[in-house]
Amino acid sequence: MRVTWREKNARQWISELSERIGVAGWAALAVTPALAAEVDQHGAAVRDILLLGVEGVGAVGAVVLLAAYGRGLLEDAADAEWSPASWLGVRLMAVCQLAQVHDVKPLTDDVYALPELT
Repeated sequence: MRVTWREKNARQWISELSERIGVAGWAALAVTPALAAEVDQHGAAVRDILLLGVEGVGAVGAVVLLAAYGRGLLEDAADAEWSPASWLGVRLMAVCQLAQVHDVKPLTDDVYALPELT
């Protein structure tokens, strides 16, 4: 598989974002059904925004789209403090999950695309 410079940078940015969310954020997601459901809902919203609102989405790797979307969220909230439980934190967790699921696949509107948390 040929990895483009953009894809490599997008993966690195997503990885750094995931680290910022931290072990506590990911642990809370794993043990809090309400938070997991909220992240799933945000994931569906992000997927819809990117699939329906971005022209030429099929020509861009999913991880690149998701990283760009996540960076835009953070730029818009440049001075805002966020945590994994805030709206922004939940949205960013959804971006990270979608990037993991669609890393080597195109972004799809498959409702079963997100893995179930166990």
